[in-house]
Amino acid sequence: MTRAAAIPLRTVLAAMLMGAGTSLHGGTEGQRNKTGFNLFNPTPRDLLRELSTDRPDKTESPYTVDAGHFQIESDLVNFSYDAYNGDPSDTRTESWSFANTNFKVGLLNNVDLQLVVSTFNHVRVEDRTARIVNESSGFGDIITRLKINVWGNDGGTTAFGVMPFVKFPTAQDNLGNGAVEGGLILPLAISLPADFGMGVMTQFDFNRDSSGSGYHPEFINTITVSHSIVGDLGGYVEFFSSVSTEDDSEWIGTVDLGLTYGVTADIQLDAGVNIGVTRAADDINPFVGISWRF
Repeated sequence: MTRAAAIPLRTVLAAMLMGAGTSLHGGTEGQRNKTGFNLFNPTPRDLLRELSTDRPDKTESPYTVDAGHFQIESDLVNFSYDAYNGDPSDTRTESWSFANTNFKVGLLNNVDLQLVVSTFNHVRVEDRTARIVNESSGFGDIITRLKINVWGNDGGTTAFGVMPFVKFPTAQDNLGNGAVEGGLILPLAISLPADFGMGVMTQFDFNRDSSGSGYHPEFINTITVSHSIVGDLGGYVEFFSSVSTEDDSEWIGTVDLGLTYGVTADIQLDAGVNIGVTRAADDINPFVGISWRF
């Protein structure tokens, strides 16, 4: 979660979202009269809030894309490597992904719709004990998300959002588990003294069992702290935890580090690395990405 400089049925959908927009947001927005803007009546550029993204860290942002505007947040290159995970075999897993992208559109001043597309992925699993190598490549799953900012979208020391999501099994070549899954994300942003920013997130996932016979909940919690380094260059450090209730599963923990650079008010570059600190986590996961609002 970063904020630059410190995501025929149409009529029914618009009516539902307009109700959410008027009931959940007020204060500063009412004073600036932004609640009247929507997908078909875009927010003027001089009223746009600062660029806020759901990348590069794993902590999602509670801030939404302004009404009538679009935002693309993409991994240019993402690599992960994992070695020993406690199984008897000597297994190495390498994963590459390219141009995996989150497409966002602002529906109302405090609501945006997101489509997360896993464009191309390549996974190589080597069992050195059995001397077997399996490789898979192709398109991944698609995720739809609806972000609603409850407060703090355009001012204040805190901001909070609600983001339900659904994953659709569109993956090729056994890159996914072939199941519809979903959950709820609750991100909170807090302004700290000395221009530090903090993000906290709780996420509830309902995922398919490994056996394919049912579903189980998983719980994700993150905390991230960010600060400007020099000029438009910023940095962050984050801790990520994922705990599954499925039998015999191990918790996943990572320490994440990264940089962001604001090229313009609408374009941000980023790079970082996620480092596994538990056996079930990937050992290392470097990446480079870009975000662009228009």
